[in-house]
Amino acid sequence: MAPGEEVRFASGDGECAALVVRPPGGLNGPAVVLGTGFSCVRDQGLDRVAERLAAAGFCAVSFDYRHWGVSPGEPRSLMGARLQRQDWTAATAFARGLDGVDPDRVAAWAYSLGTGHVQALASSGRLEAAALVCVAPLLSGLRSLVHMGGVRHAARLSAAGVRDAARALRGAPPYKVPATGPPGSVGVLNSPGSEPGFAAITPPGSSWRNEACARAALAPPYRLSRKVGRIAVPALYCVFEGDDVNPPDLGRRAAELAPGGELRTYPGGHFDPFQGETFDRMLGDQVEFLQRVLA
Repeated sequence: MAPGEEVRFASGDGECAALVVRPPGGLNGPAVVLGTGFSCVRDQGLDRVAERLAAAGFCAVSFDYRHWGVSPGEPRSLMGARLQRQDWTAATAFARGLDGVDPDRVAAWAYSLGTGHVQALASSGRLEAAALVCVAPLLSGLRSLVHMGGVRHAARLSAAGVRDAARALRGAPPYKVPATGPPGSVGVLNSPGSEPGFAAITPPGSSWRNEACARAALAPPYRLSRKVGRIAVPALYCVFEGDDVNPPDLGRRAAELAPGGELRTYPGGHFDPFQGETFDRMLGDQVEFLQRVLA
């Protein structure tokens, strides 16, 4: 397998940093675009997934959203769903234009919040992807917040978001909250498994920072449970039975409602997709699905 190539592609008024890993040999073949979840960055497992997919014959493009990881953008740690949807459409267009890639055989691989972006785009026909892989899928932003920390957690984050938005209006530095923290904290992901989960997937020297601009809490939350019925491409839902961030019952239901939906379930929690035997089993299922639907 050829070594990965660090690249950048334009998105909106900025650009995203990405890693392109090509398969050994093969021309005019399929590709997979990989994007991650809330506050996560490529080095927390995404590039490793790209390497495995490339070894299986796919050109893999993993990217960091603007304002996160090694991608530029100020302020840092800014999560905007509209911005990140722009990054997805730009990343897919970039992959479709790569030499040696069949533009009609490009799939989107997304984790957690990233699945919200690709499902929203695909359900409205605005994502040029021939298939979706949704790992630990998000279907309802509000349901996920309540699933993690109850109604009080959602209310506290909204109050922090108002404070950050007010600072932005007067040009002050952003008010940031932890991306993760222990149960009961104001960390956005504060379920029992979140803080140790981030610790388990974050390598030494990672570009990840435990912070997020609080205004993210004011964005209209995704409500996708009904919209998935409009996804016109094959979609694999990889659901984790012990997921304490995104309710697994919503992921199972989405796989039933999506016309081309398929379901695979795994033991473990929200961060297990990137760890141990679960990683190997999940990648095996995903490779089989992608080889079949992109043939």
